[in-house]
Amino acid sequence: MTTEQNPASAIKAANQRGAARLAAVQALYQMDIGGTGVLEVVAEYESHRLGNEIDGEQYRPADPAWFRAVVSGVVEKQRALDPVIRASLTEDWPLSRLDATLRAILRAGAWELSFKKDVPVPVIVTEYVDIARAFFEEDEPKIVNAVLDRLARKYRADPPSKQD
Repeated sequence: MTTEQNPASAIKAANQRGAARLAAVQALYQMDIGGTGVLEVVAEYESHRLGNEIDGEQYRPADPAWFRAVVSGVVEKQRALDPVIRASLTEDWPLSRLDATLRAILRAGAWELSFKKDVPVPVIVTEYVDIARAFFEEDEPKIVNAVLDRLARKYRADPPSKQD
């Protein structure tokens, strides 16, 4: 039975991707703040966090392949992503001035927009705006929305239609 025939499995897969995105943002934050390496942080999350309970907090089951893809993709492509993200911010907000969590959210969203062309733009933007809302109550979700929207236009611009 395909996901088209069983909508519940499509929802489950989507929820697990959302949980993987959240975990990826947390892992990227941890790497940024603590200098933890990618292999170490991925192993920690996969063995101890994804779908497990820690300190009374239950982590949702997450798609481990999606989690690994986002974390390793951001790490691999960060030097290319950061200037593009920086160019999408207002002049008075360099990337280094942003909160580490916000940087992680923008890097993960930018990576998905750039390298996961099979995922619709609204899904990516909505997921990362929701993650921003989980961490911030001020303008940060609006910043995530604006930056990812600009990046979507850059990465996913429709080619001009051919005239016969």
